[in-house]
Amino acid sequence: MTAFAYCNYTTATKGVKFFNFKLTHYPIIRLFDTASLTVYAELPGYLRKEIVALADLDAIQQALGVSFNELSLLEQALVHSSYVNENPDVAPASNERLEFLGDAVLGLIVAEKLYQDFPHSAEGEMTRLRAALVRGSTLARVARGIGLGDYLYLGKGEEAGGGRRKPANLAGALEAVIAAIFLDQGLIITGEVIIRLFNTELQKVASQGARVDYKSQLQELIQARERRAPTYRLVEAAGLGHDRIFTIEVRVGGTVLGRGSGKNKKVAETEAARAALERLSTSFTQ
Repeated sequence: MTAFAYCNYTTATKGVKFFNFKLTHYPIIRLFDTASLTVYAELPGYLRKEIVALADLDAIQQALGVSFNELSLLEQALVHSSYVNENPDVAPASNERLEFLGDAVLGLIVAEKLYQDFPHSAEGEMTRLRAALVRGSTLARVARGIGLGDYLYLGKGEEAGGGRRKPANLAGALEAVIAAIFLDQGLIITGEVIIRLFNTELQKVASQGARVDYKSQLQELIQARERRAPTYRLVEAAGLGHDRIFTIEVRVGGTVLGRGSGKNKKVAETEAARAALERLSTSFTQ
C-alpha cells in the first residue's frame, strides 16, 4: 500500500524538494508519495499527479558557495528544453535565456582575470587562453566537478539518453547557473564564484600558456589555410660574441607574417611565430 505524507512547499522528505507552482485558485493539499518520490495535489473531488520531486537544491547551493535570495532563479537555470517540451504547463520556459546571459558574464570575468594575471601577454595570446577556458568541454568538466548534472530537469527521452552526462547539457546549465547567480547576487559575488569554480582550469591554462609552442601552432594554422608551411629567414644579426641579437622574419610565399628578435635564432623564430599568430588572430576579429 502506498504511503502518503502531508507536506508543504519546502522539504517533502529528507533530500527532496519540489517546485512551488500554483495549479489552481482552489485550496490545494499537497501529498507526497514516500515510495515513488512523487508529489500529488489533492483538488476538490479527485487526486491528481502533479510533478516528480527533484533533488534538494541545498546541496548545489553549498557546492556553488551561494545562498540564493530567489531560489526560483536557480530552479529556472536547471530546466532543460526537453523538460519544457514534455511539461509545458509546469515549466513554461527553459534555461536557454539564462544560458545566453551566463555566457556573456563568464566571458567578462575570465577576460578580466586573464588581463590581471598576464600583464605582459598580447591580445592574441589572451584570446586563445580565454577560448580554452570558456569552451564547452571545460565548462562540462567544471559542471561535473560540482555534480550539476544530478540537478537538471530533463524530459523522459533526454533522461533515458544519458542527458545528465552530456557535455552540451552540462555546459549550458553551468552558464545558466552563472547567470542566475549574477541576477540574484550581482557581479562581484558572481566573479568570486567563477574564479573559485574555475581555479583548477585557470592554473592549467596558465601553465600551458607559459610554454606555448608558437612555431607549431603557426605551422598548423598555415598548413590548414594555405596548404603549405611557413618559412623563416634571417634578416639581421647585430652585435658581437655573446651580445649578438638575431632578427628573423616568418613568411608564407612573399608575405611577411611576423618578425622577432632574440639572442639566438631559435628564440627569434619563436618570437616571429608569436607575432604572426597575434597578427592573424587580430585579422579574424576585423
